[in-house]
Amino acid sequence: METTRLYHRGNRELQDMFDSRRIADRLEGVTLRAAFTDSDRAFIEGVGFFFLATADAQGRPDCSFKGGMPGFVRVVGPSELAFPDYDGNGMFKSLGNIAVNPAVGMLFIAMGETPRRLRVNGTARINRDDPLIGDFIGAQLLVRVAAQAIFPNCPRYIPGQDGPSIYAPRPGVPPIEPAWKGFDEFRDAVPPRAPATGDKK
Repeated sequence: METTRLYHRGNRELQDMFDSRRIADRLEGVTLRAAFTDSDRAFIEGVGFFFLATADAQGRPDCSFKGGMPGFVRVVGPSELAFPDYDGNGMFKSLGNIAVNPAVGMLFIAMGETPRRLRVNGTARINRDDPLIGDFIGAQLLVRVAAQAIFPNCPRYIPGQDGPSIYAPRPGVPPIEPAWKGFDEFRDAVPPRAPATGDKK
């Protein structure tokens, strides 16, 4: 099966099961990038937290929350960002994983009135003597991530200011389609909605 920068055999098998290969390919072609845009930089440097996915040498996963003052994550090159490691519980789950397996996934989320998601996949390295570490107040280590895949994600299920997203499935309420499915660059590639086996007849 065809593999790409975003997709492997497991992705392809499920895409084919749900007839979503066309939209998956279109999303990759339209949204995937290897360098940060000005909008990406503003978003990343404006958030106060992100989620970091890592795995150990055996592939056992871990996901952690990283938080700080807005600006604690910085875009420091066309395809590179940096963030500090602050004093924590001393387990070093994420950074320990990076030491043996540099592959990382980062998820940046904005909630509230204008939800947004941005994903960054790449390779990370840790440095105690990085020349930039002095620019990050409270940093005991600095982590740099070389981005290999940068792409936005549909934010429709992010909770809003008034509670769960309007797109979250509810009993007796027909599903609401997100606006992006009607955009010119995607409309012809969107498959019909698959029946949900959890729906009650």
